[in-house]
Amino acid sequence: MSRNEEIGILKEIAELLNEGTDSKTVLAGVLKKLLHLTGLQTGWIFLIDEKGAHQLAAKEALPQALAHNDNQRMCKGDCWCVSRYNSGKLNKAVNIIECQRIENVILENAGDTGGLTHHATVPLRAGNERFGLLNVGSPNKTHFQKDELALLEAVAFQIGTALKRIKLTQREQETALISERNRLARDLHDSVNQLLFSLSLTARAGREMTDNEEVQQTFSYIQNLAQDALGEMRALIWQLKPQGLENGIISALSSYAEMLGLTIEVKLTGISSFPEKVEETLWRIGQEALGNCKKHSQTTNVSLFLYRNNDSVTMTIQDLGCGFYYDESFELPSFGLKNMKARAEALNGTFLLNSKPGSGTEIVIQIPI
Repeated sequence: MSRNEEIGILKEIAELLNEGTDSKTVLAGVLKKLLHLTGLQTGWIFLIDEKGAHQLAAKEALPQALAHNDNQRMCKGDCWCVSRYNSGKLNKAVNIIECQRIENVILENAGDTGGLTHHATVPLRAGNERFGLLNVGSPNKTHFQKDELALLEAVAFQIGTALKRIKLTQREQETALISERNRLARDLHDSVNQLLFSLSLTARAGREMTDNEEVQQTFSYIQNLAQDALGEMRALIWQLKPQGLENGIISALSSYAEMLGLTIEVKLTGISSFPEKVEETLWRIGQEALGNCKKHSQTTNVSLFLYRNNDSVTMTIQDLGCGFYYDESFELPSFGLKNMKARAEALNGTFLLNSKPGSGTEIVIQIPI
C-alpha cells in the first residue's frame, strides 16, 4: 500500500469520525469503512471499562460460529488480547494473534470459522486514556506487514480521540441539562409558585370577609385547589433541582418524602456514596416510587432500604398500603413504573415489583457498580 493510499484511508476515516455523536454508531461505521478501504474482511471492536469488563461494541462479517446465538462467544469469556490489555501489556498493534475464541470453536467443532484463524489487535487510546481494542483479520491471513500495523495504530488513535471527544461532549450536554433544570426550577419558584401562594392567601382572605355560606364554600374550594397546585409545583421543582442531593441519596429521598407528607423509615447497610450516574438514577426512581406511595397507597408510612457491596447497590421502597393485583408475566401497568424499569436497565440494573391487594407494594432496584 502506498503512502498516498494510507493518507487517503486516514482522511476518509477522520471525516467519518468527526461527524459522529453516538459512540456505537461511530464504531460500527468506522469499522465497516476501515475493512472496505484496506481490503480486510472481518473485524470487531471491544470497549473495555475500568474494571476490565468488555462489551462487543461493533462487528463486521463475523464467521457464523462466532456470530451464533447473538454473538455469545464474543460477549462472554476471556481471551488473550483482552487479558493482555487488562494487564497493561498490550500497548501497541500486535501482529498475529491465534484467536482463543476461534480455537475454542475449532476444538469444540462448534461451527464454521470461514477460514479465519488469526487477527491483529491494537488498543484504542487517546493520550493516557484507554477505551478498548480494535481487532481485524481475513480468512487465511496469517501475517500483517509493518506498514499495515502502523496504519491500524493510526486508525486506532483516531478512534480513541473520537471516543474521548464524544465522552466530553456528553458531559457538556449533561452539565448544560443540569444548568437548564436549575434555571427552570428558579423560574417556577420565583413566578408560578409565588402566584399560587398569593392565590391561596387571597382565597382565604375572601372566605373570611363574607358571611355568605355559598361564597365561603367557593373561596374554600379555590384555596384547596391552590394548595393542591402548590404541592404539585413544589414536587416538580424538587424533581428539577433536588435539594439535599449533595448530602447523599438518603438525605435527598428522606427530605422529599417529608415534603410529600410521608413518614419514612430508612435503613442503610454498607457505603452510602455512589457513582454520579447511579446516584442520579436512584434519586429519579426513588422520586417516582415515593410519589406513587403518596398518590395510590392510601398510607403515609414508607420504608426505604439501601444496601451496597463492592459490586452493586440495592434500593427497596416498600409501603403497607392498599396494594394492587400485579402479574409479572404481563406488562407494567403504568408509565411511571415502566420509566423506573427503563432507568434501572439503562445502567444494566434490574427492576422488581411486588404487590398484592391489601398487602402493600414493594419495588426493588439493583444496579451494578
